Amino acid sequence: MLQPIIIAGGSGTRLWPLSRKSYSKQFLPLVGTQSMLQATIARLEALSCLPPIVVCNEEHRFIAAEQLREMAIEQQAIILEPCALNTAPAVCLAALLANETNAKDNLLILPADHHMGKPEDFCAGVKRSELDADAGNLITFGITPSEPATGYGYIKARIDSSLPTDIHEFIEKPCYADAVNFVASANYLWNSGIFLCSSDTYLSELEKHRPEIFSACVSAWQKRRIYGDFTRPDNSEFMRCPAESIDYAIMEHTDCAKVTAIDPDWNDLGSWSSLHELLPKTSQGNVHSGDVLSVDSANNYIHSGHRLVTALGINDLVIVDTKDALLVAHKDKAQEIKSIVEQLDSQQRPESIHHREVFRPWGKYDAMDSAERFQVKRITVKPMAKLSVQMHHHRAEHWVVVKGTAKVTIDGVESLVSENESVYIPIGAVHALENPGKIAIELIEIQTGSYLGEDDIVRLEDRYGRT
Repeated sequence: MLQPIIIAGGSGTRLWPLSRKSYSKQFLPLVGTQSMLQATIARLEALSCLPPIVVCNEEHRFIAAEQLREMAIEQQAIILEPCALNTAPAVCLAALLANETNAKDNLLILPADHHMGKPEDFCAGVKRSELDADAGNLITFGITPSEPATGYGYIKARIDSSLPTDIHEFIEKPCYADAVNFVASANYLWNSGIFLCSSDTYLSELEKHRPEIFSACVSAWQKRRIYGDFTRPDNSEFMRCPAESIDYAIMEHTDCAKVTAIDPDWNDLGSWSSLHELLPKTSQGNVHSGDVLSVDSANNYIHSGHRLVTALGINDLVIVDTKDALLVAHKDKAQEIKSIVEQLDSQQRPESIHHREVFRPWGKYDAMDSAERFQVKRITVKPMAKLSVQMHHHRAEHWVVVKGTAKVTIDGVESLVSENESVYIPIGAVHALENPGKIAIELIEIQTGSYLGEDDIVRLEDRYGRT
């Protein structure tokens, strides 16, 4: 059987403001109703696979777990990277786990943020490659190019069969003239970043060519801690790792690299312009998402997250509207949106990190309004979920329940608070909020005080391991 390893640690900055560091593109339903992570797992149904190993960062752990739960997927493990160090260390951690549990099974290494319009072609390519992986080869999958794209790396190989073939050269993102020549020659493929190999092959080749990555990962794995669904490698040991991709660390140096050509209508959804190319369009070439009205406008991508967005007399633009940020960009500049995020980071603005709506393991909250000494949130708590037992040094809270019935504990006293009822939590009171019912509860929280930051939460007990 195959052991899928899903790499879900990217930040997706070129899809800002929809993709943020705390809720990045692999967790968004950019095409269809499933998130990119869910679609990645769903396309494996035609293969004989073990439960997946998911590698993500600490910030995304509950999002990943919830999206797997929605699919009724029982994962092998969710490994939490202490920090983002590219794909070679991340896969090494997963390979170490696979080697302990299913050493005879090949690893199928997949980024969580790719789209495939023809997953059956991808699955057929995997099946064609399994014997070569069994023989100790490290297979990558090259995409038959449909255009001279300059946003992808290329693989040069003699493509004379549907079976894995030797790789001649890896090529960085080329200029347009070179890309035209590559496509015309029929001996070049887009580099997909998808791999197939045994865990033994991966670990031995990494140890041979990048021993410092291997040793740091082994040390971090030996000192790992397990909390429920989550496995945390040791932070200090992992931090000794150089940050490198599998291509740089292994594929460009190994003697056992091969490539299988596939044509699954692949797109890495790396920009708004690539999403525009993929999605259905109006007769004027526009892509509309959400409540959008456009007049005398063509070839635009317009996304509305929560209100009506109108466009008049504009062409070739990307407009993405969220609750707390609006992007207006020319499609030709879509690859450069990362520079906006970098400026937001340099100014320490929260819009690069969080949405106004923030997801938590117990549900979510929407920071609706704030000013000096007050803040208003709309809080949704899932059935049978509970916020941490906590207290605040600087703020009091007023809760007004607008849907369902909440179980509220204040300084050890429990009570049920139903719709149209409210409760007051003084500064310093130890309190907890729980949903004992079968439907989600919603409440309006009004915070008042001298300091309202999220770091004024002292967690005393927490079922999600956040104390």
